[in-house]
Amino acid sequence: MENDFTDSHNVSTSMYMADKYNEYSIQIMRWILRAISLWPLSVDASIIEKICSDFTICLCYFLMIVIMVPNGLSIFIESQESYETIIRNIGPITFWFIAMVNYSCLLMHIDDIRACVEHVKADWRVMSKTQNRQVMLKTARIGRFITGFCAVFMHSGVFSYNVAQGLSKDILQVGNSSIEVRVLPYPFYSKILDTHYSPAYECMFFVQCLSSFVVNSVTVATCSIGAVFVMHACGQLRIMMSLLENLVDERNEEKTSVKQRFVIIVEHHLRVLSFVSRIEKIMNIVCLVELIGCTMHICLVGYYFILDLIQGKDTESVVSYSMLLSSITFNIFIFCYIGETLSEQGGQIGKSVYMTNWYLLPGKTARGLILIILRSNADLKLTAGKIVQLSFSTFGDVIKSALAYLNILRTILIIK
Repeated sequence: MENDFTDSHNVSTSMYMADKYNEYSIQIMRWILRAISLWPLSVDASIIEKICSDFTICLCYFLMIVIMVPNGLSIFIESQESYETIIRNIGPITFWFIAMVNYSCLLMHIDDIRACVEHVKADWRVMSKTQNRQVMLKTARIGRFITGFCAVFMHSGVFSYNVAQGLSKDILQVGNSSIEVRVLPYPFYSKILDTHYSPAYECMFFVQCLSSFVVNSVTVATCSIGAVFVMHACGQLRIMMSLLENLVDERNEEKTSVKQRFVIIVEHHLRVLSFVSRIEKIMNIVCLVELIGCTMHICLVGYYFILDLIQGKDTESVVSYSMLLSSITFNIFIFCYIGETLSEQGGQIGKSVYMTNWYLLPGKTARGLILIILRSNADLKLTAGKIVQLSFSTFGDVIKSALAYLNILRTILIIK
């Protein structure tokens, strides 16, 4: 009776620690996704929770549209705008459009996000050995750090730009006189609302800052989903390497046969492959959009930065553009980093199999290892639209392409 009580106590303690570690790994991601209603609702969610979720989604779309439409009208209708002003206005409208596309893609895959969250939770509960949990905790800590750092970096970069633009002044011609007016962070079509005067300026400034928060949260959400889930998959691959090392270990603490340990390894491998496949399903279109968008925005923001330096603009504007450029560059670097990490970990599986004492295994079991080696030869990878594999070389290509386009833009427009 006492032994039953002790076993029950140990199981409940283990489950408690598993849930605690799981919460640690997904906590920041959940905060970000819940803020823009991308966090999957529970199966038994109340009607009020569903209504609040739908309302938040509609509000997010409204806040993105309320920036895009007036900005687009100012570009295509106000024909008196200079080339410089039009180029400056293209950046924000494309940034908001890309965020809307990514938001829609993530909403379409919210069931896959739920499945991945449940998969992570189940993995924490299955892994009862302290050594395996330490491996998972290490990779979870990396995913958590990337998510938090990306959130702080992106929000601070765009927020500093909004503040710098809000503090700047512009000269408005009214008849034969000119007056100094405040400038909104993002262009607004004057025929809809004259935002040069109070309280229209303050109201629109608040709406634009709120819209910036939503757009940044979408960008951070895509990054956090990739970082948390991919790093979890890398942790599972490291655990699989540990299982392979102990496959032929006669001192194995668990009194199981080699055949049973081999079955566990195969099942674990298939589970990881299934998880990575689902991550790729969620992320491939989002990564393609981010790859194209970041290439374009590094080019445009770099142009704005150079233009402000040439024109001798105030320091606040130059600093805000430099922070914005750093944020965008960091964003695409994170996607390439997690893609590179996943490929590297996946490639280690075949080497780990070969480094085992496979020659001591029974013939049938040894031949089974060949299948694992063959499967590991097909790279585990994160792709952009199933076209481009995300890696450090891809990051270099993005930077080189952005700088090439920037050079063309600078040559055409600055000389003109």
